[in-house]
Amino acid sequence: MSAYRRLRRSGASYFFTVNLADRSARLLVEHIDLLRGAYAAMIRDRPVVCDAMVILPGHLHAVWTLPEGDADYSVRWGALKARFTRGVCRAGVCPPQELPVVRAGRHAGLKPGLRRHKREAGVWQRRFWEHMIRDEADYRAHVEYCWGNPVKHGFVARAADWPFSSIHRDIRAGRVGPEWVGGEVEGEFGE
Repeated sequence: MSAYRRLRRSGASYFFTVNLADRSARLLVEHIDLLRGAYAAMIRDRPVVCDAMVILPGHLHAVWTLPEGDADYSVRWGALKARFTRGVCRAGVCPPQELPVVRAGRHAGLKPGLRRHKREAGVWQRRFWEHMIRDEADYRAHVEYCWGNPVKHGFVARAADWPFSSIHRDIRAGRVGPEWVGGEVEGEFGE
């Protein structure tokens, strides 16, 4: 079993990359209302400040600031992923639970990383990328990475043209201009 070491600090800001199991799927944008509902329910139960977020077809990025006295982002992502999964499965678009794979062993025949005894539906990758924000420059780089990700992936020419991004909120608040395109951002972002 792997031992994951995650930095957890109460009240800290974190950058996340969360992927679908099938990165070529379009579930997140095709079922954006289900994702928004799952997010709203998670926020009601476990508040967080969403500093930036962008939803792409097969993955999403977010910068969240947790409340003081709370460092449990894993529970939040687990709740969001579970609610979205239940929604897409109820809508009849859950991926098949068993896919043939070429490998031997006790889990041969199951999709890699899928544990049926844990009732996983195979919608999401099990793990996610997280990075604790170190300073204001790091914060700005990760927020801009979220804003510019649709441009990076070739979905749009300007960040403001992508409908599933917090950049629209930030344009309305005057934190960024609508003409902002973005550029290469230095760092590791879990892509």
